[in-house]
Amino acid sequence: MATNQVAQTPAISPLTIKERTGSISIAEIISVLKGEITALHIRQAFSTEVAEEITRKFFGSPGLDERKDGVPGQYVGASHYRKDAATYFKEAENARPHVDALLGNLVDPVRALFDALKRELHKGGIELRLARSEHGQANVCRALSWTGSGTFSLDPHDDVAQVLRAGNNYEFSAVAHNTVAALNFYPSMSGEGGNLRLWSHKPSVADRKSQGVETTGYPYSAAYLKGIPSRDVQLEAGDIALIDGGFVHGVTGQSGNGKRRVLLNCFFGFARPDLVLWWT
Repeated sequence: MATNQVAQTPAISPLTIKERTGSISIAEIISVLKGEITALHIRQAFSTEVAEEITRKFFGSPGLDERKDGVPGQYVGASHYRKDAATYFKEAENARPHVDALLGNLVDPVRALFDALKRELHKGGIELRLARSEHGQANVCRALSWTGSGTFSLDPHDDVAQVLRAGNNYEFSAVAHNTVAALNFYPSMSGEGGNLRLWSHKPSVADRKSQGVETTGYPYSAAYLKGIPSRDVQLEAGDIALIDGGFVHGVTGQSGNGKRRVLLNCFFGFARPDLVLWWT
């Protein structure tokens, strides 16, 4: 009986969260990729003008759609979540004009970071590129607005399960054995709430199986997370957050001034010691 109880108790993993104001550094990004830092929060990382223009284009985009995969939200772009590789890459190709239109002629913070990281990794003989298949290539990001109601606008989850179970046709499934980094840019934030909550827990395959989220990592119940320490990252428009997506995380409920929380999101990580893949 005691053994079963131990097996059902979620292991506590310490959170190492670094927060500051200014531009993001490539060394910090690599620290997250290597598992040295759990999360990185950079305030005022890109301009208010860029943030407002991306937000305006998101809500006016002809590519804006409602998610139909059980996760409440609106999006522009493509998600690999619960899709086979052929479907995902086809959707990514179809969505590319809409994603490109969001960023337009702006000083694009996503591609700027991608290009800088690519140059730095290249110095060490490491290739960074977008994930691809015979069906197409991933986009550099997707835009999202979570619409869940109640305690969370996006329920607690981890990002590893969906990568681990993506299948052999996804070259990025190998990243699940390393750090799956989730990179978020925030063009718009709600008046209250909408913060990123991180729990001190990095679920194992057995943990996911016990919760019935083995293939999705979504959602973890309040009962399961009870007693696990958590921290909230207080976000504002123009911020960037980079996290180890293996830790359980969610987005707190939103209210306030009528503004909606909008983010640009992507994932990346080491597929091999000499290859980092980037996708949505």
